[in-house]
This record gives sequence, C-alpha cells and structure tokens, in this order.
Amino acid sequence: MKNLRNALLLKQLYQLKQLGYKYTDITPCKENEIDLSLPNTLESLRKQAENCHLCELSKSRQKVVFGEGNPHADLLFIGEAPGATEDSSGKPFVGRSGELLTKMIENVLGLSRSDVYITNIVKCRPPNNQVPTATQAHICQPYLLKQIELIKPKLIVTLGATAYHYLTGDETGITKIRGTLYKQNGYTVIPTYHPSYLLRNPSAKKEVFEDLKKVKELIKNYS
Repeated sequence: MKNLRNALLLKQLYQLKQLGYKYTDITPCKENEIDLSLPNTLESLRKQAENCHLCELSKSRQKVVFGEGNPHADLLFIGEAPGATEDSSGKPFVGRSGELLTKMIENVLGLSRSDVYITNIVKCRPPNNQVPTATQAHICQPYLLKQIELIKPKLIVTLGATAYHYLTGDETGITKIRGTLYKQNGYTVIPTYHPSYLLRNPSAKKEVFEDLKKVKELIKNYS
C-alpha cells in the first residue's frame, strides 16, 4: 500500500511538472481508513462470519458454524472445529460428540443446551477433520474473542487441547491441565477432554465428570 501511495504521488508530481510548475505545495495521496472493528451484536457478527473468506477453509465449507445458545450465558463451551455433521447443518456439536456433550450438560450440570452457549475455535470445518492450523485459528480468533466480549461468560469450558491452547496461549498438555482453573480477562477457564476423545476412550469419562462437578459448583456461586 505504501508503494502505491508513493507511485500516485510521483504521478502527481510529473503532471504538475508538465503543466509548468517548478515548486509547489502538494497534498500527498491519502489512504482511505478501513474500519476493522467487528459488529457489536451476536447476530451482526454471525452475518459477518457467514460471509468470511479470510482463509482457505471458506473454500471447502458447506456452512459457517458460528455458535448457538443463550446470548447472555454464564457458561460457554468452546470446542476445536466443526465436523461433517456440523458443516452440513450449520450448528455446533450435533453429531455423536454433540449428543454426548448434551448429556454432559443435562445430566451432570442440570442445565439445558439453551442455558449455555456453544462454539468452536474455528467456524469452518477443516478438510478431513484435521486439527486447525495456527494460521486458521489466529485468523478466526477475532470472531471468538468478540463472541466472548458480547456474551460475557463467567466460566468457559474448553473441550480438548486445541481449544485450550488457542484461547489461553498455554501449551501444557491436556492430561496435565484438565480440571484446573485458569483466570484471564474477567472469566475462568476450565479445560477438559473433548467429547470425541471420550467416545474413543470411555474410561476418561470419570475425569470429565469430576471436572464438570467443579463447573457446577462454580455456577452455583454465580447465581
């Protein structure tokens, strides 16, 4: 952009020289300022995300999976990325992992899905359910951070290592960090295993149950 501005300025100087000017005060070509702020409502933010083409995931997605739930929820769940079922429906956690997450919310926390908000680190499905790359996660991060800003949750449960890492910047392994409390920016983060991991490793459900018991106690303190 700087080179373009300099080229336009040089063109203006040559035009003035051709008109006979030897010395003159000129106004350099000014760049138009681009408004990079994000919308201040979830619905407007959703519409912007649905028209996002900032990374290559937009080329292969069927639908943007923005998130859903209570827009003023005290509890926010953040997963890794949409899967095939989510990609086709546009809704987060509606496949087998979603069914398990719903049971966790209802049976352990005593809440319904409509009481909480659910989203992912990236809003489009990576091909073949690959882990989102750092570039994909960082490009999509402003949407997530704006969601958090608008929802104002008191507690965030990150599902899996990827969600925890990209939200906090902490690269500690999920087996070491799960169930611990991490406070930042006015909310508390509790990392636990992703439901898809539990489907492959049912024995880990006991650990997640203990993590969610902590979540339940914290929620009681907020109410």
